[in-house]
Amino acid sequence: MCGINGIFAYRLGADPIDRGELARTRDHMTKRGPDDFGEWVSPEGSIGFGHRRLSIIDLSPAGAQPMTSADGKFTVTFNGEIYNYQALRRGLETRGFVFKSHSDTEVLLHLYAFKGAAMVGDLCGMFAFALWDAERRELFLARDPYGIKPRYYAHEDGTFRFASTVKALLAGGRISREPDPAGVVGFYLFGSVPEPFTTYRSIRSLPAGATITVSAAGVGEPKSYFSIPGVLKEAEAKARFEQSDDPSTSFREAMLDSVRRHLVADVPVGAFLSAGVDSGSLVGLMRDAGQSQIETITIAFEEFRGASSDEAPLAERLAQYYGTKHTTRRVDAAEFARDLPDIFAAMDQPSVDGVNTWFVSKAAHEIGLKVAISGVGGDELLGGYTTFESLPRFVGWLGRPSRTLGVREAYERAFATARKLGMRMHPKAAGLLRYGGDMPGAYLLLRGLFLPSELGEVLDDWDFTQQGLTRLDPLGRLANALKDGPSAPFGMVAAFESCFYLRNQLLRDTDWAGMAHSLEVRTPFIDSRLLCEAAPILARDDLPSGKKLLAAAPTRPLPAEILNRKKTGFGMPLQAWTRKALLSDERDEAAKGGGHKIDKAAWSRFWARRVLRMSTSA
Repeated sequence: MCGINGIFAYRLGADPIDRGELARTRDHMTKRGPDDFGEWVSPEGSIGFGHRRLSIIDLSPAGAQPMTSADGKFTVTFNGEIYNYQALRRGLETRGFVFKSHSDTEVLLHLYAFKGAAMVGDLCGMFAFALWDAERRELFLARDPYGIKPRYYAHEDGTFRFASTVKALLAGGRISREPDPAGVVGFYLFGSVPEPFTTYRSIRSLPAGATITVSAAGVGEPKSYFSIPGVLKEAEAKARFEQSDDPSTSFREAMLDSVRRHLVADVPVGAFLSAGVDSGSLVGLMRDAGQSQIETITIAFEEFRGASSDEAPLAERLAQYYGTKHTTRRVDAAEFARDLPDIFAAMDQPSVDGVNTWFVSKAAHEIGLKVAISGVGGDELLGGYTTFESLPRFVGWLGRPSRTLGVREAYERAFATARKLGMRMHPKAAGLLRYGGDMPGAYLLLRGLFLPSELGEVLDDWDFTQQGLTRLDPLGRLANALKDGPSAPFGMVAAFESCFYLRNQLLRDTDWAGMAHSLEVRTPFIDSRLLCEAAPILARDDLPSGKKLLAAAPTRPLPAEILNRKKTGFGMPLQAWTRKALLSDERDEAAKGGGHKIDKAAWSRFWARRVLRMSTSA
């Protein structure tokens, strides 16, 4: 896990790149790679790579980056882990390739020499890398299928720049900070910024499961090589025609293989442990995979002590059940207030979530871990969210009324009248018939932070807002996720949750919050091979729930008190903490006449306003 960056002056005759900018961008990411740093610049000075290293595989100097092939043809800078690198290496060695290190980075160099851009289809892991082909004078960039590892880029005036974070690109000092209406509007709609947009016009995210090539001919369009909706569509067909005799065994084997892959490291691998099915099952499977010494961490909050929402006691019993070395780390409001400036500084793109991952990553770092397993992604794979039930139900209820002439207009007039009379109603209730009649609209209604019609509450510039809505096209973007995708309700919701909430919020939060503490967070549920193997099983309608399959997957299954526990999520007392930490700030703004009155019924909306301002100014 690392921080990577680069500059490529791709126009013929362009001036050499600015080495100072290359170093500033790289060193803004020091916490992503505190163990070492490196720099490579081509002989003519037209392209350069930077690298900050967090040593996980091949801790020796032989694994340092940027890394150049022995013949000088290829140079790579790489962030992530290739879990099947040993198998790939053996195959390359049989074809005559000679290795000088034991790193997965060197595998990328030789695999590209052998297969070119098609190499990405062979990779299993989380990755974002850039590879310079000196013979073709081409820069090749790739990102993993789910988008676990970030990659941002900007190009103007014949120069292409990339980095692992938006703020690192800005630290280089050569990129405009002009806001992007699509990114800002997207944040207020979803609580995170939908890719490929960022909050800056000049900076884009390379989409998950895509590659891009840059040469003297210019910057190519991103090319997709993996589609989550496409896999889910294929899974529906397989579920109808390929009935497995023992799906529980097939599911266990697929999960165990994924866990084994995610344990590949030359340093200890710990685990985040809550009182939930996902993280508990992963710890059980870690033991089945042969890891006898496991360190686990649970975050608990003083405000929850003794309440049903306190996960610590049950997590501690689960740790004892699986024989782990366990740490319970309690956090209080005072620590939150102290850390808040650092949280906003580390938050690379605004997000209404991620604070919980900040504290559990901080705890893991405190006990000396560099790698930790997380259960993030389990709900998207296994149908654990309430949206898997509520989204199809909404469409079933509201589909016909929303399409009946005059009904929607009459409802919205009645709602407006009720609000004028002072009746207290959920602000998104106004959009029930406008959005709830089809799957994309219902997802925006249920998952959205604000609805498009409410953006005037937070954005004063009408033209800016309309530009953002036009460029973002939120309903069209959601509908496109289902194009050539699944048609059954389960698969449709899984596609939405994986391509939007998981990708743009949970994974991005996991990356910035983990890397702020020099911690690599690994996600066995978020694995392209697991998806291909497990999705056909989970698409069947004659099986128990995915969570029951998962709970039974370890050789020593999860205790019933874990499986039957009411789902609470990984909650924290954020509302109470933000009220205390930001109340003086709110009073200051109110005194100036420029503040928003806090809506106690929708605290996340107040929090979103502060997040956007604080995270982009930090």
